[in-house]
Amino acid sequence: MAKKKECVAMLLAGGQGSRLYLLTRQQAKPAVPFGSKYRIIDFPLSNCINSGIDTVGVLTQYQPLALNDYIGNGQAWDMDRVFGGVTLLPPYQGMQKADWYKGTANAIYQNINFIKRYDPEYVVVLSGDHIYKMNYGDMVNFHKKNNADCTIAVIDVPIEEASRFGIMTTDDNMAITKFQEKPKKPESTKASMGVYVFSADKLYKYLEEDENNPESDNDFGKNIIPTMLAAGEKLFAYRFEGYWKDVGTINSLWESNMDLLGDKPALDLHDRNSRIFSKTAPRSPQYIASNGKQINSMVAGDSEIYGTIINSVISPGVIVESGAVVTDSVIMSDVIIASGAKVDYSVVDSDCIISANATIGEPKENGKEITLVGSGVNIPNGAIIPAGAYVDNDYIDANIKS
Repeated sequence: MAKKKECVAMLLAGGQGSRLYLLTRQQAKPAVPFGSKYRIIDFPLSNCINSGIDTVGVLTQYQPLALNDYIGNGQAWDMDRVFGGVTLLPPYQGMQKADWYKGTANAIYQNINFIKRYDPEYVVVLSGDHIYKMNYGDMVNFHKKNNADCTIAVIDVPIEEASRFGIMTTDDNMAITKFQEKPKKPESTKASMGVYVFSADKLYKYLEEDENNPESDNDFGKNIIPTMLAAGEKLFAYRFEGYWKDVGTINSLWESNMDLLGDKPALDLHDRNSRIFSKTAPRSPQYIASNGKQINSMVAGDSEIYGTIINSVISPGVIVESGAVVTDSVIMSDVIIASGAKVDYSVVDSDCIISANATIGEPKENGKEITLVGSGVNIPNGAIIPAGAYVDNDYIDANIKS
């Protein structure tokens, strides 16, 4: 008898993440570092294995190299399996044509044969660019209990933000009676999280019909869900009440990093019952010198702190020299912040050098925008980078006198 899996997850990880600007020039958004030692994709992958789902297809497209290298054979998430495990699924050339993924639904459609290899009863469709902890097994059980054709995870959002999301209207049993994709005048605050559970046969049916519709955008929110609802299929909303953040902008990425700080962080990464796994290279322990100060900050291993860090998230291999001060900032791996430098309300990508006495950004309380420094940039001695600047080497050449 052929083996099968009850549930397969399909993780959409091909997004460009254009609103993260310099951070996604050379990598897809799910590969962007987060929380001192993680990457964004660690969260849905860890959620899968913590939920008992050990078969995951990761759909890649934009700048996939860093993501492919990072995921590897899936061992970091206990997904190096003989049958199942994690599989990277880039667009490929078929018998008739080769296509980039045209939309979320088309991406899954192009990989229907991968899903069918495991003959699952249920398919979980996930986005690779959200920060949250969730037990998908509970959602699958909710789907089964309601004999649903599709279940959509929802989270309550403020009414003034609801127009940014797909919005569900439900009855008292959470059956979906109306779905609006980014409505101008939302009727509900139940926002789609981009997490779906489908009964497999229904998913195949609607993906195939959608692919044959030349007018379709091939998108779950715009096409698949409205079509299923109009056809009278049983759609339910699954209410999620934990922490969830779409880190699609520099501001939201910064905010979610800050949510890790404090005595009672909004997102607890230390709960052993729902661990977030990551593929981090072995590093030496962090070192905080006798003259170094760490105030309400997260400091990864292999970092050396001789200066002062306040309300900041520090990644592996960062050196903060004596007299340097970092406040309200996210510093990614292997950055050197030299003596006398000040970094305020900024996101600094990996492999940068902030030279002596340079000033990056302005204090958060000044009400200015976040400053972003791209990967591998060398900020010269004494340079002043204003709040809100997006700094790459071209910016340095154009604005900083050598």
